[in-house]
Amino acid sequence: MTETTPYDADRARFTRQALARLVLSDHAVDVADGAAGLVATENDPDTGPGGRASQAFQLIELAERALVSAVVYERERGSSWTEIAQYLGIGPAEAEERFGASLDNWNTAFEVPYRLDDTGRKRIPQLPTAAYDPAWACNQLDTWARNRLVLVNEKRPVSAGLVKAVPEEELPPVTP
Repeated sequence: MTETTPYDADRARFTRQALARLVLSDHAVDVADGAAGLVATENDPDTGPGGRASQAFQLIELAERALVSAVVYERERGSSWTEIAQYLGIGPAEAEERFGASLDNWNTAFEVPYRLDDTGRKRIPQLPTAAYDPAWACNQLDTWARNRLVLVNEKRPVSAGLVKAVPEEELPPVTP
């Protein structure tokens, strides 16, 4: 069942590798923002017992999500399970077993872009938001990087490096 989505034209501007990279960038922002919340001490008195440990634990969950996104990205850019496993300190079969279902979900989301919610009336996108609506993600991530990364002078520090599906000059304008 292939259904169209409101963002198909925007998504068609990018390769699947680029969409996976947007998802990884989006998840990396979540990790960075979560870690930043642990830096300042001003609000420590307002945090209940165990609160900072809870925040730190949430970072692990966010980092795990970023790791899954990184593996999907690596597979999209052609990395083998052996190459990925080498950097994770595990065997290729273990890497494929650990991340294979996430990669399957990623692949399936391009064929079946929605699932119905429990009521059967509302369609829920299956792709992560950054891949589902890449124009929005590029804008958000470029702004985040320009505002927070000190040595970045590029106007589009995230989106400029993405692999386009077709040359930029052949693309129709991006919808806002």
